[in-house]
Amino acid sequence: MKIWEKSVCLALILSILASFTTLSAECSGIQSRVLRLHVLANSDSQSDQAIKLKVRDRILTESTGMLDGVKTRDEAEQRVASHLPKLQKTAEDELRSLGSSNSVHAELTNMYFSTRQYGNITLPAGKYDALRITIGSGKGHNWWCVLFPALCLPAAEAPSRLEDVLSSSEMQLVQGKNNNNNGVNYEVKFRSVELFEEFRDWLSHQFNF
Repeated sequence: MKIWEKSVCLALILSILASFTTLSAECSGIQSRVLRLHVLANSDSQSDQAIKLKVRDRILTESTGMLDGVKTRDEAEQRVASHLPKLQKTAEDELRSLGSSNSVHAELTNMYFSTRQYGNITLPAGKYDALRITIGSGKGHNWWCVLFPALCLPAAEAPSRLEDVLSSSEMQLVQGKNNNNNGVNYEVKFRSVELFEEFRDWLSHQFNF
C-alpha cells in the first residue's frame, strides 16, 4: 500500500474513532441522568418468571407518586433510598402471598446494562444507577424500565419525560435520529459503544477499578 493510501486510511480511522469518542461522551451524559428499575427472577422456570412479573407489578403500584416533584436523578435516588425499607417489605409480602419462600433484596446499585430498547427509545450500553430487586438467586431473565424520568410509574402527578433531563443531542441519540452522522448509523455506533463498555466493565472486575 502506498504512503498516501495509508495516510487516507489512517485519517478515516481517526475520524471514525473521534466520532465514537463523541458518542461515548454523549452516552455517559445519558447514564448520569437516568435511574433504572431492574427486577431479577430467581430462575427461568415458568413459575419464577410469573412471580417476577407479579413482584414487578406490586412494586410499580406501591411506587405510584413516589417520584412526584423530583427534578434530577440525585433527587430520585434520595427519594428511592428513603423508600427502600417499604419497597423491600412490599416485595416480601408479594412473594409470601404467592406462596414463594424465596428471599428478596431491594437495593440501589450501579450496574452494567447492555443496549436496551424501551418503546421508541434506545438506551446505550453502560453503567447506570438502578433500583434492583433480586428474587432468590437472581439467575433468571430480568425485567427493566426507566424509573427516572418516571416512564414506568403509573398515575404520577406530573409524568416526567426524557426531554426534561436530556439535551437535544442526547434525545436525538436515544431516538435514533440523524442516522447518517459521519456515514455511520446509530445501530453500528451503539454496538461499538457497547463493545467498549463491555470491555471497560470486564477491566473493572479484573482490576477493581
